[in-house]
Amino acid sequence: MSPREDDITGWLGQQRQLSPAEIPIGIGDDMAQIALAQGSSVLITTDMLLDGAHFDVKTAGLKRVGYKSMAASLSDCAAMATIPLAAVVAVGLPRGFSEGELKELHSGVITAADRYDCPLVGGDITSWKGAGRLAVCVSMLSKPGGKPPVRRNGARVGDVICVTGSLGGSGLRKHLDFEPRVKEALKMVRIADLHAMMDISDGLSTDLNRICTQSGVGAWVEASALPISEDAKGRADPLDAALNEGEDFELLFTLSPDQWGKLRRLWSDPTPITEIGRITEIGHMEIRLPDGTVAPLEPGGYEHLMS
Repeated sequence: MSPREDDITGWLGQQRQLSPAEIPIGIGDDMAQIALAQGSSVLITTDMLLDGAHFDVKTAGLKRVGYKSMAASLSDCAAMATIPLAAVVAVGLPRGFSEGELKELHSGVITAADRYDCPLVGGDITSWKGAGRLAVCVSMLSKPGGKPPVRRNGARVGDVICVTGSLGGSGLRKHLDFEPRVKEALKMVRIADLHAMMDISDGLSTDLNRICTQSGVGAWVEASALPISEDAKGRADPLDAALNEGEDFELLFTLSPDQWGKLRRLWSDPTPITEIGRITEIGHMEIRLPDGTVAPLEPGGYEHLMS
């Protein structure tokens, strides 16, 4: 049986005790934080994207693959409301990959890098000796955006649960063309105090469960409140797509009712924010379906390590 990503992440976090003074945020969040001199710090994340798992290079095209690879790491910066600083990119190239193809991939990386003021400062290029497919790994540095990074473990009973944008149907196009919510995240933390946040990469049901697990709380979600995308509405089961499809790269966050009222009142950005439920003390997740029945909400999103 293949291991579950969250189980492996938990196991890795238990293997060595890190000094909170030196590593304020370690394994288990969207980025790790490293303390520097004079009270400053830097955050770091890394993401590997694989042809056949995260994209199909034949249908996506290399420029879109490059863009997605950089944008996925920028979304990690957004998830903690931090400011991107710089990135390095390592690629594993399949046999016969040409110089022109490499330049096309690079152009997509640079499109995302320039859009979010995150320069590409280095990396590594290697190729498979035998059969192999394209692999792109982006490592990125960021810094706090004027407030402490927003973590996954701060949700409190009574918090309002919110998401940006719309959910579901990402497999049609959005997973390649999304806009990481870096600017929105920084704007939100300037207006209100957020208790917990992450980006929705593996599906709302799975990522909300991560916030609940790390915060020691439960959640209640109102199905009729979910902002289902137009692409998801074309799926056989739009609600399932919104809950479980993943790669929305929207922000999922919690905050107190009064802070939600403040954010809602002062929010002027074109990206919508929607209240979808509440944090509870019941210890598990529930969803009220459109017919009024209440059912358990099980994490059913993307599992990276399933064979």
